[in-house]
Amino acid sequence: MGKKKTWKEKLAYGERKVVEDPRGRGLMLIPKPTDLDSLIRRIPSGKLATVDQLREYLARVHGADFTCPLVTGIFLRIVAEAAEEEIRAGKELHEVTPYWRVIKRDGSLNPKYPGGPSHQAEFLALEGHDIVPGKGKRPPKVKNFREKLWTL
Repeated sequence: MGKKKTWKEKLAYGERKVVEDPRGRGLMLIPKPTDLDSLIRRIPSGKLATVDQLREYLARVHGADFTCPLVTGIFLRIVAEAAEEEIRAGKELHEVTPYWRVIKRDGSLNPKYPGGPSHQAEFLALEGHDIVPGKGKRPPKVKNFREKLWTL
């Protein structure tokens, strides 16, 4: 049995492809994890981006009609886990990919990130964002998030 890959090793895996969507919606980009990683690293401190913004940007620059939402979600998790792996290894926050700056389209935090929404909220608060608690099972949101969206 082989050794389990680290999140950093998983980050380096894959190849970018543009394929015909099996559902007939046009050309679909299958990004690489590093495509997301390098794009997220460009988001300045104090700014945010939605997953939809990232998907739209990647599709546009790679000549596709859209970016696969399922693969994007999986790769965002890999980016986040790799950053946390680096933090545990002693890197400072400014040295890792700031995955916490990526939120959902409605401004909510991502429950699939390491440590869940509360961990993401801690990082966002450090960068000056106000977090509104979630109601019921809904995750917390960034207050006035639209004002803080980064233009890709």
